[in-house]
Amino acid sequence: MNLTAMPNISPLLTIMIGAARAAARSLRRDYYEVEALQVRRKGASDFVTKADIAAEEIIVDALEKARPKYGIVREEGEDREGEDNSNRFIIDPLDGTTNFLHGLPQFAISIALERDREPFAGVVFCPILDELYYAERGFGAYLNDRRLRVSGRDDLTEALVGTGLPFKGKPGREQALIETDRVLSETAGIRRFGAASYDLCMTAAGKLDGYWERGLAPWDVAAGIVICREAGGEVSTIEDKGERAHLSGSILASNHHLHRDLRKTLLGERQA
Repeated sequence: MNLTAMPNISPLLTIMIGAARAAARSLRRDYYEVEALQVRRKGASDFVTKADIAAEEIIVDALEKARPKYGIVREEGEDREGEDNSNRFIIDPLDGTTNFLHGLPQFAISIALERDREPFAGVVFCPILDELYYAERGFGAYLNDRRLRVSGRDDLTEALVGTGLPFKGKPGREQALIETDRVLSETAGIRRFGAASYDLCMTAAGKLDGYWERGLAPWDVAAGIVICREAGGEVSTIEDKGERAHLSGSILASNHHLHRDLRKTLLGERQA
C-alpha cells in the first residue's frame, strides 16, 4: 500500500510504519514456515521464537537510524536510554506469539511513541490480515486509509467485550475468571483474540464495544491506547485511580457511554 495515499501520515508515523512493514516481511516468511522454527520457553506457555527476536532487531535498527536520540523500551532485548528524555519508542515485535505458532493470523507488530510518559503515536500492523492501524495524538485513528470510530452502543446488555485470560503459570487467574463471569452476566458476550494490541484496535474500530485485561506490559498496550483514544474511545485502568494505563498493568477501554457501567461490572459494584 502506498503511504502517500493514506491520510495524516506525519514523518514520525512514516518512520514507525516503515519499521513495522520491514519487520512484517521477516515475520511473514517465518509464519509460513512455523514448523521449522526453533522455539524456546519463556515461562509457562509463553513462547519466544527466533522470529520474534529477529523482528525486534529489524524494528530497533530502523528506529535508531531515524531517531537516534530517542529511548527504546523493548520486550525481548535491553532497554536503551536516549539523549532525548521526553521521547521513547515502546516495541512489541510479535504480540500474539501463541497465535503465530499455531498458525492463527491474529498477531501484530506494535510500535508506540511515548512522549513525556504518555502514549503519543501508535502503529499496530497485522501482517497476515494486512491490517495497518495507526494514530497520532490529535489527528485521528485509521485502518489502512479508513477513519476509525468506536461504537455508539450505549446499552451494556447489547455490548460485545474483549478480554485476555491468564494462561497456565501466570498470576491473576481467579480474579480474571470472576471478572469474566460478571461481564458475561451483563453483556451480549466476550471474545478473546489473544493479542492485547489487536483487542484495542478492534475496540477502536467499533467491532468490540469494550476491552479489559490485567497483567499487561507497556509494549502490549501503548500503541493500541493511542489508536483507541484517537478513535473516540475512553481508556483508563480498571480501577481508574489516575494511573497511566500503559504503565499500570491493567486496562479498560470502551466508548464513553459504556465505560462507567463496564467498570462497575468488573469491580462488582453494579446494581442489578
